[in-house]
Amino acid sequence: MSNLVGVVDYGVAGNIPSITKALVTAGADVTIVKNAAQLEQVDKIVLPGVGSFSDAMVELQKSGLMTALKEHVTIKPTLGICLGMQILAKVGFEYGESEGLGVFNGEVRPVICHGQVPHMGFNNINVLNGTPLLNGLENEAFYFMHSFEVVNYTDVIALTDYCGHTFVSAINKGMTYGVQFHPEKSREAGIQLFRNFIALEMN
Repeated sequence: MSNLVGVVDYGVAGNIPSITKALVTAGADVTIVKNAAQLEQVDKIVLPGVGSFSDAMVELQKSGLMTALKEHVTIKPTLGICLGMQILAKVGFEYGESEGLGVFNGEVRPVICHGQVPHMGFNNINVLNGTPLLNGLENEAFYFMHSFEVVNYTDVIALTDYCGHTFVSAINKGMTYGVQFHPEKSREAGIQLFRNFIALEMN
């Protein structure tokens, strides 16, 4: 089993240091990926992200990573975190309409609920479908910080309730996973999720 994890730096990922630290704690060898050639060398991919959907897609295009990512995230175990999960969707509506990576047939739209937005703090996940990524983490609490959500009806593996509003908190299609929460800020539960990710094997 290989565990060289490439954390993709595409200019809007302010959480790279904390994600890298958490992955190393979980047992991974980590490298920072800034171009398509580096993406070829890794066994697994982590897409971090803090910021807007539209800015993320512009930066991916400028860096030359867009085409390579579309190829690799479907054949290598991939984990999108927060914005990194959102850009895996087909389209986003933050500061206008932007095309995403299109792995999931979903849309990224504003969270509309009776609670305060952004949704911030620890909240539980309700695992719907058994998946190796969330093994042993059923009903655990993870740290969220987001104003937008992925709307998808076919690839959902976990949901979360916030002030009566239910949203997608984890998603999976093939080798590609996404979590709306931040494992790197979620204490032991987050470290366990990274351990589960490291243990994933390619199909």
